[in-house]
Amino acid sequence: MEYRKLGETDLKISAITFGAWAAGGWMWGGNDDNDAIKAIKAAHDLGVTSIDTAPIYGQGKSEELVGQAIKGIPRDKVQLLTKYGMRWDVAKGDFFFKSTDNSGRDIDIYKYSGRESIIKECEDSLKRLGTDYIDLYQIHWPDLTTPIAESMEAVLRLKEQGKIREAGICNYNAQQMAEAEQTLNLASNQVPFSMVNRNIDDELIPYCIAHRKAILAYSPLERGLLTGKIKPGQRFGAGDHRGGVKYFRSENIKRTNAFLEKIKPLADEKSATLGQLVIRWTIEHPGITIALVGARNAEQSKQNAKAVNIRLNAEEIEFINTQLEEVEIVG
Repeated sequence: MEYRKLGETDLKISAITFGAWAAGGWMWGGNDDNDAIKAIKAAHDLGVTSIDTAPIYGQGKSEELVGQAIKGIPRDKVQLLTKYGMRWDVAKGDFFFKSTDNSGRDIDIYKYSGRESIIKECEDSLKRLGTDYIDLYQIHWPDLTTPIAESMEAVLRLKEQGKIREAGICNYNAQQMAEAEQTLNLASNQVPFSMVNRNIDDELIPYCIAHRKAILAYSPLERGLLTGKIKPGQRFGAGDHRGGVKYFRSENIKRTNAFLEKIKPLADEKSATLGQLVIRWTIEHPGITIALVGARNAEQSKQNAKAVNIRLNAEEIEFINTQLEEVEIVG
């Protein structure tokens, strides 16, 4: 495994980090707790020492499963990344969307990062994770009802108290990052990035490179689309959010799969799956520090981790990029 520093901090995390959203079941049509725990442990065995989770993932369930999975692992051999600022239990802040929890109960999701909420959320996360500190603590989404300075000051207090090692943000644009940095030093920004979603190329990546900030790319496999296993007309189960995402419209699946067919010979040449080739391309992309990749079971975890063993030269990356230019996602 490769390990990369987050920005100018001393925190190193695995280039392939375990993304634990699906482990919580919420918005993924449920999960199997034992399989999720085995997936995390299998990843760790292959050097994926970093795990990214959040309270909202299953309304605490993902963090609890991560806590169970790391029991017995020396604390300095695992890096825990979690978040704050999405509440389902209070009606405060910026209303985000309506949802249902894993039991089918209606819940309203709010983006809220007031000072007192952050302090409470941190304590709750520490308990669920079974630890006394969090390696990287990240705001989940911008909260337009709370000044950025207020949120960052609360996080700075947590850092001074030793409850977190480093501070990050998620889904911030460059302007919001600059404002946050007036209060504390940021290690990273976690944002969506994949072969078919490269919206951060124009502004955010150049900003992060210039200011020496890490980028944690989430959904690098575009929620499974870039594995080549999704076919036009794919039907998703109840509670699986992908059914409403534009990338999974039949036309976009067709266009993506046509591209994947063009690069499949390269994957075959390297005795790799399409998913592994995509993950390697992601962490080779300028400005991308880490790829966050989820897994439903131990076998998927092992396959994801082995992507780090692939080597791509400049010509091969250029070939992939040239083919990508022809992919047009509609909607």
